[in-house]
Amino acid sequence: MKLCLTSCNIRFNNPADGVNSWPHRRLHLTNTLLAHSPDIIASQEGRFEQLKDFEVLLKDYEIIDHHRSWIKERMYPSFFLKKDRFEILRSEDLWLSETPEVAGSKSFESAFPRLMTWIKIQPKESKENLLLINTHLDHVKKETRYQQVNVLAQEIKRIWDQSSTLIIMGDFNDAPQSEVRDILTSNFPKLLDAWKLFNPIEETSHHAFSGECQNGSRIDWILVDQTVTIENCIMDKSISEGRYPSDHFPIVCKISL
Repeated sequence: MKLCLTSCNIRFNNPADGVNSWPHRRLHLTNTLLAHSPDIIASQEGRFEQLKDFEVLLKDYEIIDHHRSWIKERMYPSFFLKKDRFEILRSEDLWLSETPEVAGSKSFESAFPRLMTWIKIQPKESKENLLLINTHLDHVKKETRYQQVNVLAQEIKRIWDQSSTLIIMGDFNDAPQSEVRDILTSNFPKLLDAWKLFNPIEETSHHAFSGECQNGSRIDWILVDQTVTIENCIMDKSISEGRYPSDHFPIVCKISL
């Protein structure tokens, strides 16, 4: 069974972005992602109203939020699944703080409350099930990210019974050579960096709507269990009328179960 996974920081709806604000790029972002016919979309940084608008645009997809009591000012990593392709076994938000179960909680001098969203799903055409993690770490302090990714790893170990295929996606606000990555790979040594398998030269994924960023790094990752066949992974740099759909390039990964 083949699946297409996409991870993208969609940039929050910020009127100060002017021509790059959400109303001006919502259709471009939708069309960019749908061009890959993804089965699973992992978004980061959207708030309630923006994500619900995005769900309307992604008409053949549903946001997995039945577990969630929305806090409107918070930005949520979220999953959009192709309708009628999966059975949703369980889903949950956990906050990357000293109290992960407390919605909106913040620790470690994080600029904002950050969280992980996880879903356990069963593709209807497969006997395997997947444990998918979507997260977004602090953008300011590396020490904060270290603490947050440790919480992330601890929570994954708590909920993962290892009968599921583990996939971790998101905006980590750190390079693949960072201690953040080291923490993940030491806790989950069977994870592979899908993008790195097909792209030996590193690139920058956050570009602030410019298409490039000097001294930037690939802060958006899709990490896949090595038991899965990874067929391809790209960074979509699509542009329309001189504008990009987000300030991050989407990461698109194709796998076979």
